[in-house]
Amino acid sequence: MISKPVLTLDDAKNIAAAAEAEALRNTWRVVIAIVDDGGHLLYLQRNHGTQFGSVEIAIQKARAAVAFQRPTKVTEDAVLSGRLIHLALPGALPSEGGVPLMHDNQIIGGLGISGVRSFEDGQIAQAGVAALG
Repeated sequence: MISKPVLTLDDAKNIAAAAEAEALRNTWRVVIAIVDDGGHLLYLQRNHGTQFGSVEIAIQKARAAVAFQRPTKVTEDAVLSGRLIHLALPGALPSEGGVPLMHDNQIIGGLGISGVRSFEDGQIAQAGVAALG
């Protein structure tokens, strides 16, 4: 048997609080989605006034970060550089703001942010990741 770290609801709440603080500092209205290592939704928060279309986008960013084991910015950069094959990958989302959550070099979940410009979503996501330690 192998032991592995597990993302808890308390962890998710701490990550979300740090991400929300960054969003509020910049007066950005966003959706914050956190999934476990299987891509299952663990936590979702939509700031008042955030477009409801960002709910599914945030969830998909978090899932894509887990599925492909890398930030969604990697896919965005690939598409912007002309590597359009990335658009055909199931579950890929070429928009910054999705990041894997890591502990001891293992993916324990994913964080997705949606609601503002792509690089701003990424900035908020990095603040959330920093709270994980």
